[in-house]
Amino acid sequence: MEPTMTGCTFWTKPRAACTAALLAAAACATPAAHAAGKVVVNYQQPEQFADIGRSTWDRERVLKTLSTQFETLAARLPDGQTLRIDVTDVDLAGEIRPWGWHELRVMRGTVDWPVLTLRYTLQDGERTVKTGEERLVDMNYLHRSLQARDSADGEMAYERRLVRRWFEATFIPAP
Repeated sequence: MEPTMTGCTFWTKPRAACTAALLAAAACATPAAHAAGKVVVNYQQPEQFADIGRSTWDRERVLKTLSTQFETLAARLPDGQTLRIDVTDVDLAGEIRPWGWHELRVMRGTVDWPVLTLRYTLQDGERTVKTGEERLVDMNYLHRSLQARDSADGEMAYERRLVRRWFEATFIPAP
């Protein structure tokens, strides 16, 4: 006896239509759909950074994660604006400790807080809107709750939060 697909066909079509409608509504509701800001990130001598991991793979992953965070945030800028960022130093939260054949990043909340040093210029076309140098530090990084958007994949959650808070305080007008 051959199994029938009647039940699957009945439920699949409404689900697909509902899913498509929800995705379309979500795309229209996101701020990125209305803004088109850009970012250009340069890492100045990353081999000299205080702490971005010890292996080449770790360093590449850290720089990629930071770049992705900057790109995500820059999408919130108005159309035509470009944010240029020169990252001059990175010191990740925690410290690396040997763990058998591997290394483990241990976070104690003492002198191991995340630090990012950068220069930035926000341009609207050819006009410079804002420029500055910042040393981003979160000494209480273990005592603040992480938001879902910062800890979604667990990857550099404290550094991503540090960058997000700086971006929102510097470039997003208060309501």
